[in-house]
Amino acid sequence: MTTPPTLPAAARYAPVLAVLACAALWVTAAPVPAARADTGPGAPADTTPPVRIDAKDPDLRMPEGATLAPGRVLDIKSVVETGNGDERREDTNAKVKFALQAEVLFGKDSAKLGGAATARIAEIAEEIERQKAKTVRVFGFTDNLGSSAHGDTLSKKRANAVQRELSENLDASVNYEIRGYGEQYPIADNSTEEGRRKNRRVEVSFPRTG
Repeated sequence: MTTPPTLPAAARYAPVLAVLACAALWVTAAPVPAARADTGPGAPADTTPPVRIDAKDPDLRMPEGATLAPGRVLDIKSVVETGNGDERREDTNAKVKFALQAEVLFGKDSAKLGGAATARIAEIAEEIERQKAKTVRVFGFTDNLGSSAHGDTLSKKRANAVQRELSENLDASVNYEIRGYGEQYPIADNSTEEGRRKNRRVEVSFPRTG
């Protein structure tokens, strides 16, 4: 009887190794869901431990003879708008600005002030006097309907009308800067009537002194 030749170890275990390799490949190829915490909307929570600060570190001390820079107040803006959007007031540390919706002041496509407009402008003049402002800016704006040239002209005429009414209530020493910007510098979306209504406005701004 002839003894079959002895196969090398690698050849004898090749089928077993092939099966194990396939199993390992199947296990590692399976997708593993990433672990994450449910932090809700926004950026995920930062799990990095806080940096330890040595209060005695000499680099944290001011050089001898050095002084801190003078403190300053940040320019914080406060905005108040009426519920119907007819008027908007912005206050900062440096200035006050009123934005009056054009239909409240004027008729359609008109630069003639209505009766209610004069009383409102008189109230703004009182605020200008309280701030002792000597420079007042009056800027007119329109929506983007119609030609740009017509908007520029109409917005300037409306700004002039508001300035004339202000001058009736203020000292002659007040200086005015008057501009008609037309459809430039919208504050709302011109694709909706509500937005266009807000963009049709006259703004009166002046420095805050108190």
